[in-house]
Amino acid sequence: MTVIFAHRGSAGTRPENTMEAFFEAEKAGADGIELDIQLSKDGELVVIHDETVNRTTKGKGYVKDLTFAELQSLDVVDRFETGKPLSIPALEEVFEWLAQNQLLCNIELKTAKVDYPLIEEKAVSLIRAYHLEERVIFSSFNHYSIIQCYRLAPEVEIAPLYSEVMFMPWVYAKSIRAKAIHPRLLTTADWIICATMNHGIAVRPYTVNKAKDMRRLFKIGCTAIITDFPEIAVQERKAEREKASGQ
Repeated sequence: MTVIFAHRGSAGTRPENTMEAFFEAEKAGADGIELDIQLSKDGELVVIHDETVNRTTKGKGYVKDLTFAELQSLDVVDRFETGKPLSIPALEEVFEWLAQNQLLCNIELKTAKVDYPLIEEKAVSLIRAYHLEERVIFSSFNHYSIIQCYRLAPEVEIAPLYSEVMFMPWVYAKSIRAKAIHPRLLTTADWIICATMNHGIAVRPYTVNKAKDMRRLFKIGCTAIITDFPEIAVQERKAEREKASGQ
């Protein structure tokens, strides 16, 4: 069964990377969530995608230049008008919630543009503190970052993110001890997905938001998809399973 990861939570229906988005992902029936981490000025692991707070909050500035207290005081832009109190969560807040369910968690390290000293060590330490080693996957466009994670915690899965066509991605994945790849959907043909899985490497494309793409990936048994719309994905997966079983 293809696993469904909610991209930045249910980012298509709730403000991304907020606890409300993660709650909605669980409610929709997703198998896991995907989120992004960076470090605040005072060294707190925080969940936010951009290197600045400009797009997702009503504040201005780089994440790295603001303390955790300053980040949490910012009003998150709520284009969905949920009416809920929203803030930038600490990774630990997410982990406290994950301890109450069985969801998987794909952590993207946002280390491709900003150098966050010891971010990998801090993340590994927190994962171990909450005993989430079997439920977490590290990914990043900075492959040195996930290799460092593997060196620190070989028991935690790593998966390189990439946005261009890669030749024989299963060979590269094995060379860095990755058990999966997270390619951009538009760069990954069905035969590449199948060949990669046949070589024992999981494939989790991003960002799969169109129902027709979901159905295509479910039909070939792709390992997982990462989507902004987990509720739609769950419905499409159920329909595909019923179709396959002849119901």
